[in-house]
Amino acid sequence: MQKLQNQLKTVSKSLAALSKQVEKLSKQVDKGQAAKKTAAARKPAAARKTAAKKAASPAGGKTVLASVLGVIKRSKNGVTVAQLKQKTKLDSRQLSNALYKLSKKGEVYAKSRGLYVQK
Repeated sequence: MQKLQNQLKTVSKSLAALSKQVEKLSKQVDKGQAAKKTAAARKPAAARKTAAKKAASPAGGKTVLASVLGVIKRSKNGVTVAQLKQKTKLDSRQLSNALYKLSKKGEVYAKSRGLYVQK
Protein backbone atom coordinates (compact mmCIF):
# COMPACT_ATOMS: atom_id res chain seq x y z
CA MET A 1 0.00 0.00 0.00
CA GLN A 2 2.82 2.39 0.87
CA LYS A 3 4.49 1.63 -2.46
CA LEU A 4 1.30 2.50 -4.36
CA GLN A 5 0.94 5.82 -2.52
CA ASN A 6 4.55 6.74 -3.36
CA GLN A 7 3.94 5.97 -7.03
CA LEU A 8 0.77 8.08 -7.03
CA LYS A 9 2.66 11.02 -5.48
CA THR A 10 5.38 10.69 -8.11
CA VAL A 11 2.79 10.63 -10.92
CA SER A 12 0.97 13.67 -9.52
CA LYS A 13 4.25 15.63 -9.28
CA SER A 14 5.08 14.70 -12.86
CA LEU A 15 1.64 15.79 -14.03
CA ALA A 16 2.00 19.11 -12.22
CA ALA A 17 5.37 19.70 -13.86
CA LEU A 18 3.95 18.83 -17.29
CA SER A 19 1.02 21.16 -16.71
CA LYS A 20 3.40 24.03 -15.99
CA GLN A 21 5.38 23.27 -19.15
CA VAL A 22 2.19 23.23 -21.23
CA GLU A 23 1.20 26.62 -19.82
CA LYS A 24 4.62 28.07 -20.66
CA LEU A 25 4.43 26.75 -24.22
CA SER A 26 0.92 28.08 -24.60
CA LYS A 27 2.05 31.55 -23.54
CA GLN A 28 4.97 31.43 -25.97
CA VAL A 29 2.67 30.45 -28.83
CA ASP A 30 0.27 33.27 -27.95
CA LYS A 31 3.15 35.75 -27.90
CA GLY A 32 4.41 34.45 -31.25
CA GLN A 33 1.01 34.85 -32.87
CA ALA A 34 0.59 38.32 -31.42
CA ALA A 35 4.00 39.32 -32.77
CA LYS A 36 3.10 38.06 -36.25
CA LYS A 37 -0.19 39.96 -36.21
CA THR A 38 1.45 43.21 -35.19
CA ALA A 39 4.18 42.82 -37.80
CA ALA A 40 1.56 42.31 -40.51
CA ALA A 41 -0.45 45.27 -39.23
CA ARG A 42 2.60 47.55 -39.36
CA LYS A 43 3.20 46.86 -43.05
CA PRO A 44 1.46 49.49 -45.20
CA ALA A 45 -1.49 48.32 -47.24
CA ALA A 46 0.06 49.51 -50.51
CA ALA A 47 3.17 47.42 -49.91
CA ARG A 48 1.08 44.31 -49.28
CA LYS A 49 -0.90 44.84 -52.49
CA THR A 50 2.16 45.28 -54.67
CA ALA A 51 3.79 42.21 -53.15
CA ALA A 52 0.68 40.17 -53.90
CA LYS A 53 0.55 41.44 -57.49
CA LYS A 54 4.20 40.62 -58.08
CA ALA A 55 3.75 37.08 -56.81
CA ALA A 56 0.63 36.49 -58.92
CA SER A 57 1.98 37.59 -62.30
CA PRO A 58 4.41 35.36 -64.18
CA ALA A 59 7.52 36.53 -65.99
CA GLY A 60 6.99 39.12 -68.67
CA GLY A 61 4.60 41.25 -66.64
CA LYS A 62 1.49 39.46 -67.92
CA THR A 63 -1.12 37.87 -65.76
CA VAL A 64 -1.54 34.12 -65.76
CA LEU A 65 -4.80 34.34 -67.70
CA ALA A 66 -3.29 36.65 -70.29
CA SER A 67 -0.29 34.41 -70.87
CA VAL A 68 -2.43 31.27 -71.26
CA LEU A 69 -4.90 33.04 -73.54
CA GLY A 70 -2.03 34.45 -75.62
CA VAL A 71 -0.63 30.98 -76.27
CA ILE A 72 -4.07 29.66 -77.22
CA LYS A 73 -4.72 32.60 -79.56
CA ARG A 74 -1.44 32.05 -81.41
CA SER A 75 -2.30 28.43 -82.25
CA LYS A 76 -4.40 27.52 -85.27
CA ASN A 77 -5.67 24.10 -84.24
CA GLY A 78 -5.68 24.55 -80.48
CA VAL A 79 -3.20 23.73 -77.77
CA THR A 80 -2.88 20.72 -75.51
CA VAL A 81 -2.37 21.02 -71.79
CA ALA A 82 1.17 19.66 -72.14
CA GLN A 83 2.02 22.33 -74.72
CA LEU A 84 0.55 25.05 -72.51
CA LYS A 85 2.57 23.79 -69.58
CA GLN A 86 5.76 23.90 -71.61
CA LYS A 87 5.17 27.32 -73.18
CA THR A 88 3.86 29.16 -70.12
CA LYS A 89 6.11 27.46 -67.54
CA LEU A 90 3.14 27.21 -65.15
CA ASP A 91 2.47 24.30 -62.84
CA SER A 92 -0.55 22.05 -63.26
CA ARG A 93 -2.73 23.77 -60.66
CA GLN A 94 -2.20 27.29 -62.05
CA LEU A 95 -2.83 26.09 -65.57
CA SER A 96 -5.97 24.22 -64.59
CA ASN A 97 -7.34 27.26 -62.76
CA ALA A 98 -6.55 29.56 -65.67
CA LEU A 99 -8.24 27.26 -68.19
CA TYR A 100 -11.28 26.96 -65.95
CA LYS A 101 -11.59 30.74 -65.60
CA LEU A 102 -11.09 31.35 -69.31
CA SER A 103 -13.71 28.75 -70.21
CA LYS A 104 -16.17 30.28 -67.71
CA LYS A 105 -15.58 33.70 -69.28
CA GLY A 106 -16.30 32.17 -72.67
CA GLU A 107 -12.93 33.00 -74.18
CA VAL A 108 -11.81 29.40 -74.79
CA TYR A 109 -13.46 26.00 -74.99
CA ALA A 110 -12.33 22.40 -74.89
CA LYS A 111 -12.49 20.99 -78.41
CA SER A 112 -11.66 17.56 -77.00
CA ARG A 113 -10.22 16.31 -73.76
CA GLY A 114 -7.05 18.32 -73.06
CA LEU A 115 -7.25 20.38 -76.28
CA TYR A 116 -8.25 24.03 -75.89
CA VAL A 117 -9.26 26.41 -78.68
CA GLN A 118 -10.13 30.10 -78.77
CA LYS A 119 -13.81 30.94 -79.37
